[in-house]
Amino acid sequence: MVTLILILLPLLSGFALLLAKGNATKMAALAVSVMALLAAIFLYTKLDPNAGVQFAYSLPWLPDAGIHFSLGIDGLSMLLILLTTLLCPVIILSTFQTDIKNPSAFYALILIMESGLLGVFTARDAFCFYLFWEAALIPVYFLAAIWGGTDRVRVTFKFFIYTIFGSLFMLASLVYLYYKTPGAHSADLSALYALELDHTEQGFLFGGLFIAFAIKMPIFPFHTWQPDTYTESPTAATMLLSGIMLKMGLYGVVRWLMPIVPEGMTEWSMPVMVLSVIGIIYGSIIAIQQQDVKRLIAYSSFAHVGLMCAGIFSGSLIGLQGALIQMFAHGVNVVGLFMVAEVIAQRTNTREIANLGGITRSTPQLSVFFVVLMLGSVALPLTNGFIGEFMLLSAVFKYNSLMGVLAGLTIILGAVYMLRMFQRVMLGNTNERTEGFKDLNMTETIAFLPLIALVLWIGIYPKPFLALTEPTAQELLRLAAQASGME
Repeated sequence: MVTLILILLPLLSGFALLLAKGNATKMAALAVSVMALLAAIFLYTKLDPNAGVQFAYSLPWLPDAGIHFSLGIDGLSMLLILLTTLLCPVIILSTFQTDIKNPSAFYALILIMESGLLGVFTARDAFCFYLFWEAALIPVYFLAAIWGGTDRVRVTFKFFIYTIFGSLFMLASLVYLYYKTPGAHSADLSALYALELDHTEQGFLFGGLFIAFAIKMPIFPFHTWQPDTYTESPTAATMLLSGIMLKMGLYGVVRWLMPIVPEGMTEWSMPVMVLSVIGIIYGSIIAIQQQDVKRLIAYSSFAHVGLMCAGIFSGSLIGLQGALIQMFAHGVNVVGLFMVAEVIAQRTNTREIANLGGITRSTPQLSVFFVVLMLGSVALPLTNGFIGEFMLLSAVFKYNSLMGVLAGLTIILGAVYMLRMFQRVMLGNTNERTEGFKDLNMTETIAFLPLIALVLWIGIYPKPFLALTEPTAQELLRLAAQASGME
């Protein structure tokens, strides 16, 4: 029941906010998101990572058809629940300095999206998973379409078409899997894990499921919706998309693709690895060329996702564990970097790198926070990005040495575009836009502090995060080996 409460809290509060008026709604939204975070922390303290699925809840939905509203939490789910509930209050707090038209709808959509994301990470029934998958899409579409930039209509329509296209493939695959279960059929995740699919079936099902997950991540060449959507969306929506929503695609691969169609995953692992590495290099090179701070960070995020995908498809425990901890670290870093970009844009009315400079002269606090987040993004040792990136590169190199070497270019290229951006934006001489630039106020500082703490905590002591997911990662790899006849 507690899992259901965790999902219903932001959902019902979001709909209630639609009836509210005035800027007091942002305080109400922040309070609800903090309550969700406290609930998640409570669940974390009670969770035993070695005990499998806990806090389960199941309600008959279509009982005669074997479909239930089924929820549950294990170590993998818990990691992403913590990420979601941590980032949502930070994102809401980061908007407090922005004048938002119709704030009740804006904050209601954020809370409703939080509920959808939590549902995705806890669903234990195929159609329940699909329901939440689509439910998480709707709020961010409206956030981008209503509060986005001048080109928001075209960009959001493209985003919607991409994601719906992928979702249809996923739905067809889930329906097929459902009808392959014996007897009266079942959509329960454990029933799908127990299926014995032949090689041809696994190949086709892999394609159907992977397209949906690849679009959501995204990886090359399914990424063309991402840079425009990240740039044109309001920064809060961009942070939701980059910090949490793209993790839905990676989560789908780990939770649904790998244990159900392991032969298909093995067969297509090298092509996906190649696409992922292309995305790493391509995204990094394009990021170097960007003149818009927000767009540069968008391509940086795209490159990082490529490495996480490559690590998962290496088929090893170290690659899977590296991807999971990097999912958390990336969420923290990318949200922090977009927050920096928003602070700069609010004070200067520009995101063009050429129009900035000299900001660090009057902003010791912002400069320090920017440096910490940047170093986490480029995976400096003792920051959160290093642990996952080291594990991912080790796994990819073990899978294929050439792919490992090429993926390793992310270290050099990432340092180039991040350090270059920092130099041109923060250092040098001031100009008419950056003269008198004010440092962070109390609200902005409070929003940054948990992110900075996590950058350092994960980098120095990652054991709690790795221990949380390792039993689930081992079990998923065991199920994959069993389904492919290797055990």
